[in-house]
Amino acid sequence: MKYFLGLDVGTGSARAGVFTGKGVRLGSASAPIRLWKPAPDHVEQSSEDIWRACRVAVQQALRAAGLNGDAIDGIGFDATCSLVAIDAEGKPVSISTTGRAEQNVMVWMDHRATAQAERINATRHAVLRYVGGAVSPEMQTPKLLWLKESLPTHWRRTAQFFDLADYLTYRATGDATRSLCTVVCKWTYLGHAGLDGSGWDRDFFRQVGLDELVDDGFARIGARIRPMGQPLGRGLTATAARELGLRAGTPVGVGIIDAHAGGIGLLGTSAGQGRLRAADLNRRLALIGGTSSCHMAVSREPRFVRGIWGPYYSAMLPGFWLTEGGQSATGALIDHIVFSHAAAGVLKLEARRQSRTVYEVLNARVEALGKAAGLPSSSLLTRELHVLPDFHGNRSPRSDPTLRGVVSGLSLSATLDDLARLYLATIQAVAYGTRHIIAEMNRKGYAIDTVLVCGGGSKNPLFLREHATITGCRLILPREPESVLLGSAILGAAAAGGGKLPALMVAMSGEGRAVEPAGGAVAGYHEAKYRVFHRLHRDFLAARRLMQAR
Repeated sequence: MKYFLGLDVGTGSARAGVFTGKGVRLGSASAPIRLWKPAPDHVEQSSEDIWRACRVAVQQALRAAGLNGDAIDGIGFDATCSLVAIDAEGKPVSISTTGRAEQNVMVWMDHRATAQAERINATRHAVLRYVGGAVSPEMQTPKLLWLKESLPTHWRRTAQFFDLADYLTYRATGDATRSLCTVVCKWTYLGHAGLDGSGWDRDFFRQVGLDELVDDGFARIGARIRPMGQPLGRGLTATAARELGLRAGTPVGVGIIDAHAGGIGLLGTSAGQGRLRAADLNRRLALIGGTSSCHMAVSREPRFVRGIWGPYYSAMLPGFWLTEGGQSATGALIDHIVFSHAAAGVLKLEARRQSRTVYEVLNARVEALGKAAGLPSSSLLTRELHVLPDFHGNRSPRSDPTLRGVVSGLSLSATLDDLARLYLATIQAVAYGTRHIIAEMNRKGYAIDTVLVCGGGSKNPLFLREHATITGCRLILPREPESVLLGSAILGAAAAGGGKLPALMVAMSGEGRAVEPAGGAVAGYHEAKYRVFHRLHRDFLAARRLMQAR
């Protein structure tokens, strides 16, 4: 039997999972990653700390699986789309205003480059068509420009700028090849132009003020680019093998962004319809939830959707164009609402008393409140309580990082019951955002009626129920809940010669379980609240205009 290792580096932890060739997870483990926030909108990590966490997670996952490192046949890496800076010796170069060398990773959610993103977007360059019309401060080009302008000495010292997934495969193999996924999705590389570097638009980089990258032939950001899952170098170096507890020479696949690994692990899932056909993909959306959320769909032809990233050629599935929506804060927003509430302390005590998670307590409280009120569904508890979820800006489809959240309908009461209602209203708001993204995609040629879900939200039945009914879509939960880890393991299988990516996706994903949307009065209720969702946005903009006029 063959075994494959997937490594997933998220915002707060590195995770490793060991899978069989049929996609069965034998063992997994995680290790925490440090996070620094030295200033507003500045979020930083350390590549050395991340690699340490990878080492711990791999060794613990192997023990959990009952395997020796020599048994692993292939390895795949995924990571957040964070920016890593290293010098010519491979040592960290600080991206921090603190000057601390270890803080050499600008985390994906860092918004310090908002002004640079606005200036780039003001060029209206043709390249921007392939990022939904506008770059986000979460992408790498504005972050690079911020570094050049704000830390020029550090900018000049940096020999290589990596997306985090590419840094990890470089650290593992010594091969600096970049992933087609990372450079297309976050660095404005045009994948349909080819893999020979011709996808870098020289005029664009000169126009935005990054001439140095053009002058060195883009060597600092990726002169060699390959599709995900292709084998890198000679596999694991002796040093990396020793650090990870694996066999030197083990094949390592070209890496991928974490959400896109989730797409690889999700889209091959069967929903009882038998063999997956290309036409089925036009109806499918992969929803990968976590701190933020990504909403990904693929098509045979490019589809340009204003405010939604892409279309990206072969950035997830070979030969298909990827359309990628997203929400900048979902799990982070729900956590913020829950733990900043006056009743958060009471909630934690109640969770400890019941030996349950805080979310299990809240879900039970929501259901109890619905029954006590004699409602046909607890969804109806939020008739006068509404949330606009743009607390960290709006990634899609409004593409405006300066937007902010709104809560309407608060009273002077701040009990645990009030928190439960606000928690429900926040989940509903996140689902209205997903509905908005799907609606914009469907206007441009998709026919999405099925959403495949993984990540933290997929473990929460209330999150699933509200998303199904609010979007009107059938939700599919994969057999393997850790779809992101599975997606990386699939890349490891591809690197080991196990087959082509689409076939491996089907072979290793298995059959999922469906959650159906509710109809009737509950669906009508959400139609009204969805109109309120849009009204809150218009009211927010009106208030902003009034204040800006003063």
